Amino acid sequence: MQAVSEYRFLNQMQPQTLWIATLFCYIDAVFGFIGGVITTSALVAILTIVGLAAGGFGIANEKKWGYIVAVAAAILQVGGLLAVAGTDALAFPLIINLIFDGALVVLLLHPASREYQRIWFK
Repeated sequence: MQAVSEYRFLNQMQPQTLWIATLFCYIDAVFGFIGGVITTSALVAILTIVGLAAGGFGIANEKKWGYIVAVAAAILQVGGLLAVAGTDALAFPLIINLIFDGALVVLLLHPASREYQRIWFK
């Protein structure tokens, strides 16, 4: 078991795509906790918030489960927004949410992120 001091909040040694994705996970989790997540149920909102926070932490500490959880939570977040708003998600102000949520999915699924996690994550 690792000592508490060995855990990281951000890992600047990772590719820029993963580093920014980790930061976005934390930011989305905080804003989701403060302002809520646009989704169809409270359970999905809680899963999204916890998934983003845990996924970001897992990615920063190079854990495969963290990457999987972050990707699932990011996709769940975009899916929830589209399920609730539909085509209204393309109008202001929801387009801002869609852009940032979509950017997180793209950063996580970017070839550099996928390759790095495939090779280095445990």
